[in-house]
Amino acid sequence: MARAAIDIGSNTLLLTVQDDAGNILVDEARVVGLGRGLGDSGSFAKDRMEAADLVLADFARIAIEHGVQPGEVRAVATSGARRAMNAQTWLQRVKRHTALDVRIISGDEEARLAWIGARRDLDVGDDTLLVIDLGGGSTELVLGQGEKIFGRASLEIGSVRLTEQYLGLGIADSSGLARLRNHVDTQVATIRLEPGPKTVIGTAGSVTTLAAMALGLERYDSARVHNSHLDREHLAAFTDKLLPMTPDERRAWCVVSPERADYLLAGATILDRVLLAARLPFMVVSDRGLRFGLLV
Repeated sequence: MARAAIDIGSNTLLLTVQDDAGNILVDEARVVGLGRGLGDSGSFAKDRMEAADLVLADFARIAIEHGVQPGEVRAVATSGARRAMNAQTWLQRVKRHTALDVRIISGDEEARLAWIGARRDLDVGDDTLLVIDLGGGSTELVLGQGEKIFGRASLEIGSVRLTEQYLGLGIADSSGLARLRNHVDTQVATIRLEPGPKTVIGTAGSVTTLAAMALGLERYDSARVHNSHLDREHLAAFTDKLLPMTPDERRAWCVVSPERADYLLAGATILDRVLLAARLPFMVVSDRGLRFGLLV
């Protein structure tokens, strides 16, 4: 019997369906910007909820086509839903219209699920690992080895959130980037990265988009992105290129995923500062993540 999982993030909605043998039947990501403009204690915007409604209805239909009833789909919402004052009301409406039963999970559970999912199908050995799950609203960091987790944390430094707070959606300026960088450093410094990781694994949309660009891809290719490397030199080059760009220039340049273009500068900065804190030059990229943790 097939199984399905949905991850409702602050920027992206994801659906994965797999069969009994673990083969991936469907793996879709759709950017709707659900948490756009949310801030720390706002509400989901009406048009963003309506866009998410359409995607979730389609996800429910796809699940049914693969033999999974909507009530059996393992569906969760993360950082944006934890902050939005109208999240519970919206999710109740989603359940009435689609029969999807969505749980709002804690940052701690989000980190745990990311740890389980991100390591799937990667060649990373048995050493100490640091998983970074970079979302639109928050970033989860998990340090561990094998099935043992040494520490995990959910930091409020998502790519959408920090873009809105420090950079804006027009042309960014260097002072805003400096403030963003300092804020990320302060947040990451609250985490004790001991024992020091031998490998960093990066997952979620900003990571995989930047990795695809580092590979020179014009169309996203999961098979090439998964298990690839994204290093600090790539991130520095992307930062230098993105900083002076207009919104139109960003979208034209980011042909792999133009809908993510506005948030890549913040995303690249977060990833760079985590690598710096971990004292490692690159991360291994995972095209898996939280939804695969749900399926486990």
